Amino acid sequence: MSIAIFFTGAACLLPWIAYFLADWKLLAIVTSAPLLLAIFTPLVVPESARWLVSQGKVDKAVGILKKLEKGNGRQVPPQTYQIFADSCKRMREQEAQNGNYSVLDLFKSPRLRRTTLLLIVIWMAISLVFDGHVRNVGSLGLDIFFTFTLACFTELPADTLLTVILDRFGRRWLACSSMVLSGVFSLLATVVPVGIYSAALAIMGRFFVNISYNIGLQWAAEVLPTVVRAQAVAFIHIMGYVASIIAPFVVYLANISQALPLIILGILGIIGGLLALLLPETLNHVLPQTLSDGEEFGRGQSIWDFPCLAKQVDDDDDEKRNTDVEEVRSQAFVRGTQTGASLNASTGGELRSSILRRSIKSRNSTKL
Repeated sequence: MSIAIFFTGAACLLPWIAYFLADWKLLAIVTSAPLLLAIFTPLVVPESARWLVSQGKVDKAVGILKKLEKGNGRQVPPQTYQIFADSCKRMREQEAQNGNYSVLDLFKSPRLRRTTLLLIVIWMAISLVFDGHVRNVGSLGLDIFFTFTLACFTELPADTLLTVILDRFGRRWLACSSMVLSGVFSLLATVVPVGIYSAALAIMGRFFVNISYNIGLQWAAEVLPTVVRAQAVAFIHIMGYVASIIAPFVVYLANISQALPLIILGILGIIGGLLALLLPETLNHVLPQTLSDGEEFGRGQSIWDFPCLAKQVDDDDDEKRNTDVEEVRSQAFVRGTQTGASLNASTGGELRSSILRRSIKSRNSTKL
């Protein structure tokens, strides 16, 4: 919603600032000066507790969690923090022998390499289609200031809708459907007369790529293991910027054929959407903490798994399974097994009923 409100408001205001200033140098200064406020970010935004844990700074992570606890008006038993801190320290000791991690570690195992390459290609497609639609508003046959404002306004309903449905329908099929629909509307815009009809269809393409763009921002951070998450997400975003460099050349193809940019954006959207089906779903799944977690993440998932259709268990069964998992977690902490390390990644309430069933089954098979 922060993107929906603030990005949309600023983007809709931007063309009219340019219109009244009528000077590109002054526009660059006016739009860049507010970025100086970013130096105050460390004073306002807390560090990621997950990242602190991955770096062995457990005490700082606990301190941040306690601040969030106070801000949310919740009460967490002190023993919960103690169990959390002890388990994190044990996990850190087990991983100390592996040394520091980098983005290159994502390419050393087959499933992580495949996931990383898919994320790069999909994000490059999303970035190129998004930036292409932003730049192509001048070729839609309407006033560029009005068209740009209207296209940017689609960010508000797109993000608001996503806020409501993302944690119900999951990431994979929403990313696929939104990108494919963006591609379809882009292609349809090439077969209707230039003007109000083509602009309306192209703006619908922009609406759906807004959805996939914001899904991608969260999805990549959830799929990648915590120990390399910051570096990996930054690398993927850099590759997206590389793809964005091509966007002006794609839009310039309108000088050859006015329909050519939308055809390219449409095809890329459909391809990127179909590739998204090859990535694992993250909703209602324990997010990967270590590289070994990342290698196993998504194994056994079916492409036809829909989180919204997952069978729900009643509260009594759920409570019983929670108790069983807590008992197994305690045993794993004592024995210092790898299963215990994986359980540590679930801290934060990410276990859901389906996860509990699989966890109990797997732990029984390993005779913990």
